[in-house]
Amino acid sequence: MHIPENYLSPATCAVMTAAMVPVWVHSVKKVKEELPKDKIAMVGVGAAFSFLGMMFNVPLVGGTTGHAVGGTLIALLFGPEAACLGVSIALLLQALIFGDGGILSFGANCFNMAFVLPFVGYGIYRLIAGNNKEASSGRIYAGAAIGSYIGICIAALCCAIEFGIQPALFHDAAGNALYCPYGLSIAIPAMMIPHMAVAGVVEALFTVAIYAFVRKTSPDLTYDAIRLENPASGSKKGHAPIFALAAVLIAATPLGLLATGTAWGEWGADEIAEISETGAPLGYTPQGMVDGFAMEAPMPDYTLGEMNEVAAYILSAVIGTALLVIIFKLLSQALRGKTA
Repeated sequence: MHIPENYLSPATCAVMTAAMVPVWVHSVKKVKEELPKDKIAMVGVGAAFSFLGMMFNVPLVGGTTGHAVGGTLIALLFGPEAACLGVSIALLLQALIFGDGGILSFGANCFNMAFVLPFVGYGIYRLIAGNNKEASSGRIYAGAAIGSYIGICIAALCCAIEFGIQPALFHDAAGNALYCPYGLSIAIPAMMIPHMAVAGVVEALFTVAIYAFVRKTSPDLTYDAIRLENPASGSKKGHAPIFALAAVLIAATPLGLLATGTAWGEWGADEIAEISETGAPLGYTPQGMVDGFAMEAPMPDYTLGEMNEVAAYILSAVIGTALLVIIFKLLSQALRGKTA
């Protein structure tokens, strides 16, 4: 679901980024008002779960690949606004350091995965789990599973629409698309079928598994505890199990290398002409991709020079996790948050 560089027109990218600005402003304000300083720092660990989840590629229907995002998970731990900030910063690091998602399309990627996904997912969770302290574990986990599933599917739909409107709005005199060449009739089923069949299930399993672990080992790190002012939310209990889980996920990330193929809509400009989505190869490279913006990432596709692929993948996971923890530790100092 990471939209690469030059699949969306600069105008589309500008609109999507402008749409995210008030969301980011609101999220910063809400996090500062609602979360204690120590919880703001721990959002970095939640963001690391998202970053790591996105490294576990799984095969999807149609020969493409996909991954969990964890947006609803972070919303369950720290609230949807914190999830918005956590996923946004994870996406920024992925684009800048690993070339996963475009710089120009950063706003669009954030709109889909950092705004739509966690807010929709958390809203569905709230409807199912209820709004009180007495919610049963069954309702809580059903809400987490269904919310995360619907959240990622709606995010995929938004991504498909952004792809699908490009050829209608931006094409040359010959009718050739300048950016993404596949219209809504192709983009929507191509994105939705794999997400509804596989990626949504993976997102639900990822969310429920980690949320259950956190509720068991660190109940103070849940938004319900913080929001309802549960005494557990103010405990000074250590969070060693959470960091241990992050370490286990880092060690396991090379499993994401087992999935072969490319995620739909993430082909390189050098291969898109040969992609066949209509029964025959496209036959041309959209001019916007030929002349578009390009930036060489330091560790493209989570690789590093001649380093062993598995070692480079683990190193990428360590770098991403460490940076997210550090960034949110610094943010907790800058924002300070409410008094615990």
